[in-house]
Amino acid sequence: MYQSMNLSFSSNFTNLSFLKPRLYSGISARAPKSLHFKFNPSCVSSGPKSDDSPLSEKLISLLKAVPNWSDGIKERRMQQKRSLYTHENWVRHRSSLRHLRHVSSSPSSRVILSLIPPVFFFTTVAILIAGYNSAVDLDWLPDFFPVLRASPLPYQLTAPALALLLVFRTEASYSRFEQGRKAWVKIISGTNDLARLVISSVHGSGDELIIRDALLRYIVAFPVALKCHVIYGSDIASDLKNVIEVDDLSLILQSKHRPRCVIQFISQSLQLLNLDSTKIDMLETKMMQLQEGIGVCEQLMGIPIPLSYTRLTSRFLVLWHLTLPVILWDDCHWNVVPATFISAASLFCIEEVPNFFSFID
Repeated sequence: MYQSMNLSFSSNFTNLSFLKPRLYSGISARAPKSLHFKFNPSCVSSGPKSDDSPLSEKLISLLKAVPNWSDGIKERRMQQKRSLYTHENWVRHRSSLRHLRHVSSSPSSRVILSLIPPVFFFTTVAILIAGYNSAVDLDWLPDFFPVLRASPLPYQLTAPALALLLVFRTEASYSRFEQGRKAWVKIISGTNDLARLVISSVHGSGDELIIRDALLRYIVAFPVALKCHVIYGSDIASDLKNVIEVDDLSLILQSKHRPRCVIQFISQSLQLLNLDSTKIDMLETKMMQLQEGIGVCEQLMGIPIPLSYTRLTSRFLVLWHLTLPVILWDDCHWNVVPATFISAASLFCIEEVPNFFSFID
């Protein structure tokens, strides 16, 4: 009985002619209208282009090369599937050699690679400030050039504020992760219970069994559709091609909200079954659980940590590291370069706390 709950269904599924029109009517998609623009030659400037434009574009593209490369690696790593931990994974995770393994894997770490642009920038600024101050101390520059130094007292006063900002960022990120994890566990539990109730409630023959098989396919398709809905770059067509029929898949692909489209498939299929009111109420309760899961996932995806807070933290970190070589010059001199490097690498990595939905497999 419970074998039909498996994610892998037979491809010899027979469509019901009386079921399809009912499903098509609720979620038909309308093709968007295309916009046509007329080209007006008079709007184009006939003057010669400046030679500075290609040079500036090349300079901008050169400056963006490293950040774009780092961002590309980060986005590709975010889309990699991650499986649940097994006993072997926990043994490896608790190993006393894990620290050496973590350090040796730093060149391939997504977080480390994403830190290259800001850390490289602030380290370069530290080198320039150290070189300028050294030139002034060696009288290589005129006397009116001052040494860039300042009292460390402002840093001592503002360091607790920066620490509180970073702690709040870490706590908020983990809270969102925990909320998303609980929501996803609730969704998986709800789909399993819904499939179990359908299998135990439908004992007819002929058309009812065909409707039940179609309903189980839709139930299995729901968490996959929701995963693809919240993870950027997901291929829902590839994930669902072996789960549901081609006609249903085309309707899902055309719909604006694919998880709710699958929910509508499930709801309309339940209406075709001859079940008593008690079982219908139990199934509707599980349906409400899936609807709540959609709301929680969309809330986590659409409402980030307050942007005013994240921008304040980012500006604080930037100003902190731009002035750090000036503050440390009297005590560290050229050691401000490694000090700035270590500080930037340590503090900016907190900004790279990953999105929860990258952990959904």
